[in-house]
Amino acid sequence: MSYFGERLIKFFLIFVFSLKLLYANVLTPDLPKDGVISAPNEKFVDPNLDYSKFMGRVTDKDDSGRVLKIGVENNNTKFLKSGDILYFKVNNHESKSYCKASVRSSEDFFFSVYVQDFAACWPKNRYLPRGLMLNFKSNKMEQRVYEASNYRELLIKRKQGFLNQLNDINHFLWSFDQQKLKAATDYDKKINELIRQKQLAIDNLINKKQESIVLQAELKKKLNSIDESLNHYRVERQEHITDRWNMDNDRGLPFVRRPQKVKSK
Repeated sequence: MSYFGERLIKFFLIFVFSLKLLYANVLTPDLPKDGVISAPNEKFVDPNLDYSKFMGRVTDKDDSGRVLKIGVENNNTKFLKSGDILYFKVNNHESKSYCKASVRSSEDFFFSVYVQDFAACWPKNRYLPRGLMLNFKSNKMEQRVYEASNYRELLIKRKQGFLNQLNDINHFLWSFDQQKLKAATDYDKKINELIRQKQLAIDNLINKKQESIVLQAELKKKLNSIDESLNHYRVERQEHITDRWNMDNDRGLPFVRRPQKVKSK
C-alpha cells in the first residue's frame, strides 16, 4: 500500500473515532447548584412547615395609623381574603403578646390589615415606624394553603390530561401524511383483494357454465336413450274381442255386416 493510502486510512479512522466521542457525550445544560435551597414543590404542601406563621414588613400605613400595608417575601398571603382575622407581634420586641387585625385586601406580595388596638404588642402612644418586621399567625392562612394545595393537585391532573390530549392531537397532525398514505394503502390492498375475488368468482362461473353445457348435452343424450328404451320395452295392452274383430276386418275379404241370402241351386 502506498504512503498516501496509509495516511488516508489513518485520517478516516481518526474522523470516525471523533464522531463516536461526540455522540457518546450527552449535551446537557450545566446548571449551577449553589444557592438552590430545595426543589420547587409542585403538588403538595411541606408537612414540616407551619403555614399558619409567616413574616411581613410594614411598607405603608394611613393617616390614622390603623390600616397597615404589609409586604411579604412569601406570596402565600395571596390566599388571604377580606375579613380574615390575623394575629401579629413585633419581631425581636420585648412584648410576646399578639395584636389582632383583620384583612382589608390582598395582592401579590402585599396585603393590608386593619388594627383596632396596638396595646397588646406595642407601647401605647409610641410611633409605629414603617419598615418594622412583624410576625403573623393565622389559622385561616394555614387552611387556605392546604385547600390551595389540594386544588393545585387537581389542576395538575387536569393539565396532564389536557397535555395528553394535545400530544395525541399533535401526533395526529404531524403524522397526517403518513397516516393518510397508510390508510390509502390499506384500502388499495382491500380493493385489489376484492378485484381478485371478483375475477376469481367470474372465472369460476365461466368454468361452471362450460361444465354445465357439456353436462347438459350428456344429459340430453341419456334422456333420448332412455326414451328409446322406454318405447322399446313398453308392454302393450291386450283386449281379445276387440283385437279379433279388428283382425277380421283387416283380412281383405268381402264381408258384409249382415248374413247373405241363401242362394238355391
